[in-house]
Amino acid sequence: MQHITRRRYTDDFKTQAVALAESVGRSEAARQLDISVKTLGNWLDASRAGRPLSSPNRQPIGDLESELARLRAENATLKMEREILKKATAFFAKESK
Repeated sequence: MQHITRRRYTDDFKTQAVALAESVGRSEAARQLDISVKTLGNWLDASRAGRPLSSPNRQPIGDLESELARLRAENATLKMEREILKKATAFFAKESK
């Protein structure tokens, strides 16, 4: 199964993409920038309606939040490894009897 990562764009990139789309057209700008026509269309619609191009609930991730996420992932890995070792210990203890 292929894991698809979601691309993130800065507000400055979005503003410049909207300006390009208004000058050369939506599909040509999307092709030049290698983004989806639908994504660019959403940005154009938001710009024309006077809405902000970025999501209002999207907050920049700080150092503490990124460290917390890294530690949680490491903790999950360690728990999984511990469970594997428990099962292996039980398996070999049962075979040696």
